Amino acid sequence: MADKVHCAHILVKTMPEAEELFKRISNGENFSNLAKEKSQCPSGKKGGDLGTFGRGQMVREFEKVAFDLEKGQVSKPVKTQFGWHVIKRLG
Repeated sequence: MADKVHCAHILVKTMPEAEELFKRISNGENFSNLAKEKSQCPSGKKGGDLGTFGRGQMVREFEKVAFDLEKGQVSKPVKTQFGWHVIKRLG
């Protein structure tokens, strides 16, 4: 089991926005470009890249999904106290 993962995410306010982003990514749109355009997190400027983090560093709902993803996989929308996330595991 990995003790660290490298992820990017796109943060938006509503579930419909997150679902639309997930659909667009699933249809081949570039995750990084969408993060730069749509994410409300400062990481959006870097294509959503959050860098590498270990367990206990992110809110529980986000962490659980991030660690369950395979490298290159994109999550369905995930709700946290910050809003709705679409997460991509980079490594």
